[in-house]
Amino acid sequence: MIYEIIQRPSFSLVEVELEDGEAIKAEPGAMVHMSPNIEVETKTGGVFKALKRSMLGGESIFVNTFRARGGKGSIGLAPPYMGDIEALELKGTLYAQSGAFLASSENIDIDTKFGGAKTFFSREGIFLLKLSGEGTVFISSFGGIYKKELRNERFIIDTGHLVAFTEGLDFKIKRVGGLKSTLLSGEGLVAEFHGTGTLYIQTRSVDSFVGWLIPFLPTSRD
Repeated sequence: MIYEIIQRPSFSLVEVELEDGEAIKAEPGAMVHMSPNIEVETKTGGVFKALKRSMLGGESIFVNTFRARGGKGSIGLAPPYMGDIEALELKGTLYAQSGAFLASSENIDIDTKFGGAKTFFSREGIFLLKLSGEGTVFISSFGGIYKKELRNERFIIDTGHLVAFTEGLDFKIKRVGGLKSTLLSGEGLVAEFHGTGTLYIQTRSVDSFVGWLIPFLPTSRD
């Protein structure tokens, strides 16, 4: 697999060249363009895992597999929102926030990890996809994406800005101050990470953007 990420950083798209018989898995709706010899296979990846992914992770129950047949083929993939794409060479396990998974090598396994009971009370709660195996993973962000390396230390991040993190890091969910200060400050749940590993952070939050946008939307008149 050969790939190039273009139109960075605001409207990124990844162009992937596949060898004959090679395939890439992607979220439904991610395909922008493809060669005529690319075949599309829609799979659930296992009924139980697919249901967990859909109900807990907020992801589609289906994953599309794009395979080149009769020679090399190319495909362009992009997320539904503005932002960047990061390519990671995975050897082990990566945990990605719901909605951050864009595509991966065919042999990457996708499962769901629950972020804790508190996440039920926040639209920006943590429902994580567990990506395991060896291969390439493409994650997407709303806004820019950057890395924060932790070396046996603690770090707090707003849950709406989390994209992904590597093995070796653990977290707990908590509120910023009490309920009153949460309501007045506009801050909600945060994730306090600890350990050694890499955090991938997005510079914008979908919920914050929607909250900013709502006052400018026209209202219906009876």
